[in-house]
Amino acid sequence: MKNLSKEIIKRIEDISRPVKIMHVCGSHEHTIMQNGIRSLLPEEVQIVAGPGCPVCCVPSKEVDECLYLAKKGVTIATFGDMLRVPGANGSLQDAKAEGADVRIVYGVSNAVEIAKKIDNEVVFMAAGFETTAPTTASEIITGPPENLSFISSHRLIPPALKFLIKSGEVNLDALIEPGHVATIIGTKPFNVFSEKYNIPQVVAGFNPLDVLISVYMILKQFKDGKAEVQNEYKRAVRTEGNVKAQELMNEVFYIKSKEWRGFPEIPDSVYEIKDEFSQFNARVKFDIPPQKSPNAVKGCICGPILRGIARPEECKLFRTECNPMNPVGACMVSKEGTCNIAHRYGSM
Repeated sequence: MKNLSKEIIKRIEDISRPVKIMHVCGSHEHTIMQNGIRSLLPEEVQIVAGPGCPVCCVPSKEVDECLYLAKKGVTIATFGDMLRVPGANGSLQDAKAEGADVRIVYGVSNAVEIAKKIDNEVVFMAAGFETTAPTTASEIITGPPENLSFISSHRLIPPALKFLIKSGEVNLDALIEPGHVATIIGTKPFNVFSEKYNIPQVVAGFNPLDVLISVYMILKQFKDGKAEVQNEYKRAVRTEGNVKAQELMNEVFYIKSKEWRGFPEIPDSVYEIKDEFSQFNARVKFDIPPQKSPNAVKGCICGPILRGIARPEECKLFRTECNPMNPVGACMVSKEGTCNIAHRYGSM
């Protein structure tokens, strides 16, 4: 593997050119930082991290929806990473410390088990990209317990990429697409970025060789004058994706425009539960009032980091007030967050 890595790096150096490549996956950022991949590449080849952490992208308003319910005595089931994501009125961890019934689960099936065992309303905060949305859809179609409902915080990657490309804020030249998301949606939804905006793309796996090969494939596209979607992760990703999973999502969800943390409203970028399943939509079931957007935390640059225009090391709070034990911004909470990863692996 070491010799193969050296060979790929040499090939990258042979066709290197100034290029800014964005990835949108916490697992990719973890691989890049843990293995010092940025330091192995020519200086002119930049890899920047975009909004690749689903927990980090959940805006304060949606955390506050759960806090609103928790304070009314509803049992909240959520992933461990969501517990400390800040809302305008604190976090779910704060609510738990004050006596609210907030429970950590590893998946939606655990929330179903909780709802079957207790005599109380249970709400599962369904955060995640297209990767986890099918599991939520499957449980809703199956017919969960009557006392279980969902806050859908599922977000779609292609609309966020379109927003970033059109904004011109990042000035990105190429994209490494997330393999996990592509196992569900396939490669076709990314075609428009190559066809309309002339952006080379590679769907990549998650080990160091996957990332290095993807960088080489992108540079090769530039050398050959091409802009297309190539699939480096063929061992897991098919062109059409997981059709069954797509059918489940289309049956349960509709797509709407909504804000992401660090972004304004992104058109057609989130999944919401369709009216025919409204009995499982906590927003409808409990008539949750609109939540206000909070003022930005002074000094925190989580928004620019999520948009790929800043690095954690540029934040004045990084490694001081903001650290994994005391996360000020959402990017420090999850192990997929860019700040959390940078804190663990230094400036590699």
